[in-house]
Amino acid sequence: MKAAVLYGQKDIRYEDAVLPQIEDDEVLVRVKVTGICGSDMPRVLGEGAHYYPIILGHEFSGEVVKIGEKVEGVSVGDRVSGAPLVPCHECVDCSKGHYSQCKNYSFIGSRRSGSWAEYVKMPAVNAVKLPDGVGFVEGAFMEPLTVALHGLFLMDFYGGFDVAVIGMGNIGLLTLQCARALGAKHVFAFDIDEEKLNIAEEYGAHVCINTGEPGFKDKVWELTNGRGFEMVVETAGVEFTEKLSLELAANKGNVMYIGTPSKPISLKPREFENLNRKELTVRGSWMSYSAPFPGSEWELAGYYLQNKQVKVDKLIDRIIPMKDIAEVFKDLEVPGKVKGKILLEA
Repeated sequence: MKAAVLYGQKDIRYEDAVLPQIEDDEVLVRVKVTGICGSDMPRVLGEGAHYYPIILGHEFSGEVVKIGEKVEGVSVGDRVSGAPLVPCHECVDCSKGHYSQCKNYSFIGSRRSGSWAEYVKMPAVNAVKLPDGVGFVEGAFMEPLTVALHGLFLMDFYGGFDVAVIGMGNIGLLTLQCARALGAKHVFAFDIDEEKLNIAEEYGAHVCINTGEPGFKDKVWELTNGRGFEMVVETAGVEFTEKLSLELAANKGNVMYIGTPSKPISLKPREFENLNRKELTVRGSWMSYSAPFPGSEWELAGYYLQNKQVKVDKLIDRIIPMKDIAEVFKDLEVPGKVKGKILLEA
């Protein structure tokens, strides 16, 4: 088969690779569409890969072409998305359904060969069937969509209240759509990029706030009668938005951190005091799994895509042949040049 193989920093080559051989409990999938995730950036452009050479890629969809002898519930010809986490299913955390906290896990596309290839193998339990009407492009968004849903589930999100979603990257734009689908009274979208806010409005945000404009906080207090938000979801992972989340939360509010910081974050005493004075409930979210594996997040993601309650067309920067992957990483090195998800067709 052909695959995009990473040999070192900025050294990715589209070349012949060994076809994966499946075990009795695994399936082989012909990759149709696979994405480049933000977490792939330091692996390709930096030194974040676990080993070399490696085939990355963990957001994907495709068609099952072979199944192991012990596989049940998955058939050749099934259209599937792949849940990339491979937990041990034996440790204490796994026994409680906390698969994201498994200490013995593997991961398709970082710890084992991934989907930047014509074929990828995985345990049959990781193959999530695509509902009728959900195409392979949408299927490649299943994994990031479940990340958004998992964060909302963990914060015990419920409808009827205003919610602030801070950061309108792909996860933020997916989160705001999920919050609407789950019954949010009003969704407030926050970002510094007016183009992203325009997409947020198109995707259902009731109010869009540009955090680069002077006095934007005054607008928030006016619109929320000085209270702030019962529910705040942070998806950007930068110091400004991490702090802003605590500031905008209402008394007794819930703050969910989905965004992952890449730089140190420090809180001044008065900033930290928001947690105490407001008696906030603050939680973090990691990946997108629950029991029974891979979890209801994956089932609901398919349902929302099928019923068009979540759309992904405006999240895509471009769709290119996988053979051109090295060139696209040159664009990814230029700040602001890439405006959304880059998808690869195998």
